[in-house]
Amino acid sequence: MKSYTITVNGTAYEVTVEETGSVSTPAAAPAAAAPKAAPKAAPKAAAAPAAGAGAVKVTASVPGKVLKLVASAGQAVKAGDNIVILESMKMEIPVVAPQDGTVASIDVAEGASVENGDTLATMN
Repeated sequence: MKSYTITVNGTAYEVTVEETGSVSTPAAAPAAAAPKAAPKAAPKAAAAPAAGAGAVKVTASVPGKVLKLVASAGQAVKAGDNIVILESMKMEIPVVAPQDGTVASIDVAEGASVENGDTLATMN
């Protein structure tokens, strides 16, 4: 048996493949077990604060890619200030602070793919 680590859309999976001496048809092949997620790498130093550190979650309104981190953890922001810039369908979409406060954590890294509703940052 051989083990491989395969990365799909930024998520690493550990996959074990059994080696056989003969070629078998797909019907005769044993059922493959569902891949288990490998532990994710630690976030970069810029995103070091723990996820969910703040009371207010700032979430993605569209699926896309994190183009730019505008704010950083510990930074004071006013309602409407840009925190993150997302890129979706070749458009830049600013994600803004919903209220005055301090950014408690940035929970994504530049270049990361996000889905609608994913937490991008938290605020106090």
